[in-house]
Amino acid sequence: MWITVVSLAAWCWLLLCQGFFWRTDVRLPPRREPDAWPSVCVVVPARDEAAVLPASLPSLLAQDYPGRAEVFLVDDGSSDGTGELARELSRRHGGLPLTVGSPGEPPAGWTGKLWAVRHGIGLARARDPGFLLLTDADIAHAPDSLRELVAAADAGGFDVVSQMARLRVESLWERLVVPAFVYFFAQLYPFRRIGRRGSRAAAAAGGCVLLRAGTAERARIPDAIRHAVIDDVALARAVKAVGGHVWLGLAERVDSVRPYPRLHDLWRMVSRSAYAQLRHNPLLLLGTVAGLALVYLVPPAALVAGAAGAGTATAVLGALAWAVMAGTYLPMLRYYGQPLWLAPLLPFTAFLYLLMTVDSAVQHYRGRGAAWKGRTYARPGAVPDES
Repeated sequence: MWITVVSLAAWCWLLLCQGFFWRTDVRLPPRREPDAWPSVCVVVPARDEAAVLPASLPSLLAQDYPGRAEVFLVDDGSSDGTGELARELSRRHGGLPLTVGSPGEPPAGWTGKLWAVRHGIGLARARDPGFLLLTDADIAHAPDSLRELVAAADAGGFDVVSQMARLRVESLWERLVVPAFVYFFAQLYPFRRIGRRGSRAAAAAGGCVLLRAGTAERARIPDAIRHAVIDDVALARAVKAVGGHVWLGLAERVDSVRPYPRLHDLWRMVSRSAYAQLRHNPLLLLGTVAGLALVYLVPPAALVAGAAGAGTATAVLGALAWAVMAGTYLPMLRYYGQPLWLAPLLPFTAFLYLLMTVDSAVQHYRGRGAAWKGRTYARPGAVPDES
């Protein structure tokens, strides 16, 4: 019963004291059109992205932006014709100018994506842009996305304006896992705290990051974070470290087109970086597993145990904690347009994330480390393994 009391107390604290993380109304801040629209260079790192480029790249080329804008797609050693497909899409759709570059293999101490970003920023610097838009190859933008991002950054004096793209939720596993992924992220990095001046909370969503070019130079981005597997959070921390102002919120018309139809696909997405999030620290892993169990697994277990004879008080306390948990999840389900009956299943989804986190640690100690697009990173600063 006392464990259940602690779990319920934890949920009351999360509900009221963790930056109202469960609310989904943190959208682009107030915007105003600048007197003169700054130039923007869009940098798109891409490795084996031919499957998603036809649904994403045309949306960047079609941006309705009043100022000068140009797209730099960096083909990071693709084997599926990503670079040539990008050129073909540009010839077919027109729109913003497109430059396709190739950085070669990343040197020791660099993750492949950040090495590609470095190459793209290097190409962009010749245009002397006011802003850089760092966006992934699977992200589709509404026609006014760039205009809205720049207007928000100008009005709020932000050095980073980042939107968490709306991930795809079509398959059964996507419906079960994806909204919870964003929910857990917001619980770790409450959006309201990130946007508050003077707050130490820092995070961004790598799929859509508008960054002032001058701030990127002051923060030495991406060189200062060259080994980061979770590059978006590292970028936000680097910007805040030089006094920059960061805003992060949910997107309205910025969408990921990458499918995750199977549990295996979602498992790889989470487990590739979960242990890196814990700084490869076994004590943090143990604390995380215990915390997930206490917060998410104890309430339904207490309800079942209470009904089975452990006592009415235990059952009632477990039911209350489970109800608070499900209630905080409802806004995220509404945001993703999912049925609200999925809310009580959050303990099951949390258990899956617990297993993914443990698997991430197991892979790390087996020498695999974080893995993505055919590369593995066993530890910060490790040489990428192309096997």
